[in-house]
Amino acid sequence: MTDTDTFAALTPDFVLDALAALGLMGDGRLTPLNSYENRVYLAHLEPGTPLADAHPAVVLKFYRPGRWSTAQIEEEHAFALELAAGEVPVVAPLLIEGRSLHEHAGLRFSVSPQRGGRAPELDDDEALEWIGRFLARLHTVGARQPFAQRPAVDLPSYGHAPRQWLLAHGALPLEVERAWAEASQDVIDLIAHSALPQGAGGQIDEHSAAIATLRLHADCHLGNILWTLTDRPGGGPHFVDLDDCRSGPAVQDLWMLLPGERAERQRALVMVLDGYEQVRPFDRRELALIEPLRTLRLIHYSAWLAQRWSDPAFPQAFPDFGSVAYWRGQIDLLRAQAEAIEEPPLVA
Repeated sequence: MTDTDTFAALTPDFVLDALAALGLMGDGRLTPLNSYENRVYLAHLEPGTPLADAHPAVVLKFYRPGRWSTAQIEEEHAFALELAAGEVPVVAPLLIEGRSLHEHAGLRFSVSPQRGGRAPELDDDEALEWIGRFLARLHTVGARQPFAQRPAVDLPSYGHAPRQWLLAHGALPLEVERAWAEASQDVIDLIAHSALPQGAGGQIDEHSAAIATLRLHADCHLGNILWTLTDRPGGGPHFVDLDDCRSGPAVQDLWMLLPGERAERQRALVMVLDGYEQVRPFDRRELALIEPLRTLRLIHYSAWLAQRWSDPAFPQAFPDFGSVAYWRGQIDLLRAQAEAIEEPPLVA
């Protein structure tokens, strides 16, 4: 059986055995948590077992084989631990016998403390300002040094590569393939003239400085921010799941927090940046990258779904993916994004 087969058929016994191999005894209660990319479980520890006093419940994350190298996962963990040491509210993996990454029967996994919370309210100005401050603190640590192993949020990895994969692997129905290929190429051509890093610096033009890049969360949507009660120690937002951390422009961690229509996004942006700039300056040129980044995520996301389609969890969770209707919807979105890219950017 290959590592991929083992990953696809993880059993409760396998998870508890992996935990026991680290000297941590589960009490038998095991809950699968929502994650498509990896396999994630909440396990309760037996009283008296190591770590149980401080962490009566822990989260085990088994990494999908073939996605990240060991060095890339270890760099993610090092970033999370650096953030935690800098008092940035993130959920970092636990160090067990000096290691954060472990292996059981060919699968790599980590163990993290359990953290509860709810999604923040994006119509709450105070919450948006608070999140802005914490993102600025995350970016202050992220700017200290570059990633050596993790990839970047740029046009090659979020645009060219996923588009080429989809077309090369026949992922689209023939009746919509040409229209999607044209729409995706059109937006990529527009983005190539933006300030987004192109894979080698991301110059705005030959006379201007490049947009700065730094280590990011890079997948900072509502599901990856948990809000805890503010009347308790440590209350407020904290960040989870650095699995997609990459380098890129700071605005990558801001734009997914801007909901709704343009007026609503404008209001939210003002509040997030009010908080952000209490801690760290923000380069206003990056606001022109919001729609290019939103567009590239559409292409990247479709390729991600197609590349995972052999995993039984994906057809169950995304039953409409791959249909003619799905791809026609994507074509319409890409055409709308072509117009959005050419509109004046949000201001703050």
